[in-house]
Amino acid sequence: MAQTADQFADSLRARFPAATVTVAQPRGELSVEVAPAEWQATARVLRDEFAFEQCVDVCGVDYLGYGGDEWDTDVSSEGFSRGVEGKGPGRFKWGEQPSRQAAQPAESIIEPVPARRFAAVAHLLSVSANRRVRLRAYCAEEGLPVVGTLTGIWPGTEWFEREAFDLFGILFAGHHDLRRILTDYGFVGHPFRKDFPLIGNVEVRYDADRQRVVYEPVTSVEPRVGVPRVIRDDARFQTAKGESADLKVAERIGPAGAAK
Repeated sequence: MAQTADQFADSLRARFPAATVTVAQPRGELSVEVAPAEWQATARVLRDEFAFEQCVDVCGVDYLGYGGDEWDTDVSSEGFSRGVEGKGPGRFKWGEQPSRQAAQPAESIIEPVPARRFAAVAHLLSVSANRRVRLRAYCAEEGLPVVGTLTGIWPGTEWFEREAFDLFGILFAGHHDLRRILTDYGFVGHPFRKDFPLIGNVEVRYDADRQRVVYEPVTSVEPRVGVPRVIRDDARFQTAKGESADLKVAERIGPAGAAK
């Protein structure tokens, strides 16, 4: 009989006592979080002892601003509002830092850098056991995030690691050809980092006088925000209740202080 997700998680905890093994229910998604020094060794054990013969993806994650949002969704008789006083993702220029709304609407504070900002994540697949697991390691240093390469364990991760380096700036020690794969060779910065502006740092245009393409600092593009669709809970009852309290009506609609 095949192991359940919780049973398999117990097996992983027994094998990796220093790791943090979690199971996301009800989907049964398994995650193994290890120190960056144990990243390669844990991956090799998962391949050799737990039959995870395929690594289907390696990516980076930037946890700057993780868990924050720009929406005030508290129920009130005034509806919902969006706090845009800060400079969240997309609303700051090159050289500026992302910030968030402070207690006073006219103020904003610089977004604090989390203690563990960058993480490398590998998604592993066991075809023989029909099981998946997520392996994650937070990089030790925010300024220069480094983990070991997985190319010696799964050769197919070469381009995945190049992409994570290109977009997030995560270095994979031991990779034999770690260079950009999606951006231009002279590109400055890493575009998937949360402190990289959506408008970029340079703009490209054709100069008719020079008769060639020129690269210049961004001047004609303003920071922009793509407003997502927000699905909120039905607040009509709470709103009506609040309006009734404002009107001082208890049991029926009528002027304040009217007799029952």
